[in-house]
Amino acid sequence: GRRTQLLKGLPATSTVEENAAAGVSVCTFNVTVSPLSSEGVAIFPTIVNSNPLTEAFDIESKGGVEYRVVTTGNPVLDYETMPKRFDLQIFVEDTAGRTDLSILTVQVTDKNECPVFRGNMAIQTVTIYVLEGTPPEYIYQVDAADPENAELKYSLLPVPVPFMVLESGAIFSTKEFDYEKDPHCYFLNITVTDPEGLNSTKTVNINIININDERPYFTTNQRIYRIPEELSPGTIVANITAKDPDDEDSPSRLFYSIQSPGTYFSINPSTGALQVTGRINRDALPLRLHPNTSVVVRVEDSHSGGHASEMEITIIIDDINDNPPECIPSTFRREANENMTAGTFLLDLRNYCKDIDVDPSNNQFNFTGLSGFGSNNFALESTGSGRLVMTESIDLENPANLGVEVYSLTVRVQDIASPTYSSKYPFYTFSIFSYIIYIYIRIKPVNEFFPVFSNLSYEFKVSEIARVGSSIGRVNARDKDWPPSVITYSIVAGGGTRDYTNIFWISPTKGDVKILARLDYETTQKHIIIVQASDQEKTATASVTVNVLEVNDEEPVCSPNFYSFQIPVSIAVGTNINGFRIQCQDRDSDPRSFRYFISEGNMNNHFTFSPSAGSNISHLILASRFNYEIGLDTDWIYRLRVYITDDNLLSARDKTTHLIKTGTVTLSITVIPNPTTVIATTPGFTVVMKRENLYSESAWYVPFVITLGSLLLLGLLVYLGILLATWVRTRCPPAGRADDALLIKAPEKKKPKKEVVVTMTKLNTVFDGEARDPVTGKMYEFNTRSGARRWKKSSGPLQPAPAAQGTSSTTDSGDQGTEQPEAPSKKELSERRTEPTAETKPAIKP
Repeated sequence: GRRTQLLKGLPATSTVEENAAAGVSVCTFNVTVSPLSSEGVAIFPTIVNSNPLTEAFDIESKGGVEYRVVTTGNPVLDYETMPKRFDLQIFVEDTAGRTDLSILTVQVTDKNECPVFRGNMAIQTVTIYVLEGTPPEYIYQVDAADPENAELKYSLLPVPVPFMVLESGAIFSTKEFDYEKDPHCYFLNITVTDPEGLNSTKTVNINIININDERPYFTTNQRIYRIPEELSPGTIVANITAKDPDDEDSPSRLFYSIQSPGTYFSINPSTGALQVTGRINRDALPLRLHPNTSVVVRVEDSHSGGHASEMEITIIIDDINDNPPECIPSTFRREANENMTAGTFLLDLRNYCKDIDVDPSNNQFNFTGLSGFGSNNFALESTGSGRLVMTESIDLENPANLGVEVYSLTVRVQDIASPTYSSKYPFYTFSIFSYIIYIYIRIKPVNEFFPVFSNLSYEFKVSEIARVGSSIGRVNARDKDWPPSVITYSIVAGGGTRDYTNIFWISPTKGDVKILARLDYETTQKHIIIVQASDQEKTATASVTVNVLEVNDEEPVCSPNFYSFQIPVSIAVGTNINGFRIQCQDRDSDPRSFRYFISEGNMNNHFTFSPSAGSNISHLILASRFNYEIGLDTDWIYRLRVYITDDNLLSARDKTTHLIKTGTVTLSITVIPNPTTVIATTPGFTVVMKRENLYSESAWYVPFVITLGSLLLLGLLVYLGILLATWVRTRCPPAGRADDALLIKAPEKKKPKKEVVVTMTKLNTVFDGEARDPVTGKMYEFNTRSGARRWKKSSGPLQPAPAAQGTSSTTDSGDQGTEQPEAPSKKELSERRTEPTAETKPAIKP
């Protein structure tokens, strides 16, 4: 409802010519602002749509409210290829919100355009190549088009050229070209014109291509050349030249070659230089018989299929005095014994030298210039003979000749013909130096002297713990012969003991003496061996004394090294336990050097040795009392590991450097509780046995097997004893007596409990100690070694004692922790029954 007429002059129809440039005006119109709008246009006139879509048009302001539609040039309007009519929708809005939309119709009109070349000529200058000798023919077709599809005509400028262009655009050549006579390039201006006279012009380049149609010819007239023999490789003999009419205005492209097989010459394929390739030896076949050689030179203007010409060249080889005298071999080796007399003949050089020049006058040579180290000991009889002899005797041991075994001599072989050539080097290069013969004379030494040791006798010291294979010393021997003889060493006597045939070994080449077996100072303190030195012909001997140094390598050995015994819990502090002592000995240590200490198993440090050091005998002492009541001690069996070292006499500083050996003793101590001491155990039978055995770590299984077998056998015997006792009781019930009542009757209990039967095996019947029972106040006897106990026999009345159990029992009536005295054994009860006493009473009921 707000649409108003704001665009004045629209809708309208306008025309524009094709190919119009950017900015060409198509249509002009005004914008009428609404009276209600006080600020003018809010959205300027804009092409919001076109049919068909295009960006070829735009709206520009001319000032105020006047606008115009112009071309953008992108794209350029083309009548032939683009739509010929465009409907442009133009929109405008003022500041009051009023809008208007009108259509401008633009019609594109046709315009006559110049013809346009197509194909390669449209983008570049076309170059056409024509081979010389080609007959007149069609060579190219010019292609052009008119935008209006009008008929076009073609023409050629300039006219005086050997080419023509038909009206259809076909280009023809009018003659056969010759590259050597005609121009090599032509420029044709091709013009295409439409019926209204509009035209376009393009240039066509035509190049005439040269072809190989001419034969090359030689320009060198000389056919015979003369050269001396033995020219160096690369020497140019002749420069062969040729020309090709096809290459008048360009560098020559000719190729030279030798047709006949050539051993001596080659030709540069580009320059035609004939040069020496191999050695030209006039004195060797076939040139020795035929000194002339010929080569056929061929020149071509192409490697294949071209034109060619040939020419024969003859080369005459002139002989020269180019061969020095040669000696085969050129190196000689001879031997002469030392002290050989003067005048001894050694070598005749004339038998090995010759000159191979063809001319006999060049075969003359002589021998001169004998030189080299020691040449004063040798001489040539004459320059012509070449006989080498000794002038004086040579003694290798002479200080003037010391170290000289081989004399290096040189002899110059001089060619005396003219011109003089004296030496031939690799690849036939000549030198002004004389040809040299090398003569090596080796003086063979004579073994004149015996080997001599540096000392008449040797003395070595070696520790008794030295490793096998250790070197303990070296002997050295030499002789005065030159060169020094190779001395070999061997042991010819000594070096053995009762246990080992060979304790020592000597290096045959160096003289190092090494040990092959362990040394023992305690067995042998000194070894004497006889060493021989030999130079393969003569020998010498020397004595070697090997002193064995004592080292603390023996461990203390103690007896016994394993012991097992039992002690009562109440043994007094300071007591020598069971009178036990160990006695040690060491093969390489003083008895005062022993120290004793317990390293393992000494819980709460109950045990010690006295004395702890300075003696080879030490006693085992109880250092502190046992305390099981408050739980300080819990172990009843102590397995002590005792170490005995031999370092007591060493200072603190020496202990860090000296070797210290350690022996070990293993003790097993079982603590036997008092008779009133309650020992927790499980129901079953307890067997107390004493075993003493020497344990070997390498036979650990022996005590295990013996113990296991003993336990099995003991269990079987106990089982049979129980069966026998049961049978006897059923057959013969015992009479009731007071002592028996103590064993049979038990205190009344609320609940039945497990009964523990303890079987005690008496290990020792000698009771050497006594103590008072803290509960009953009675005295009992014990064996300090086995721990066995019994009530002490008394002349007083026998007091009744409560029934004893082997272990404490736990009941529901609160009897936990009640300690009871140990039940006496059957033997002890029988002893009590046999004691004569007037106080024997019947059994008392509990």
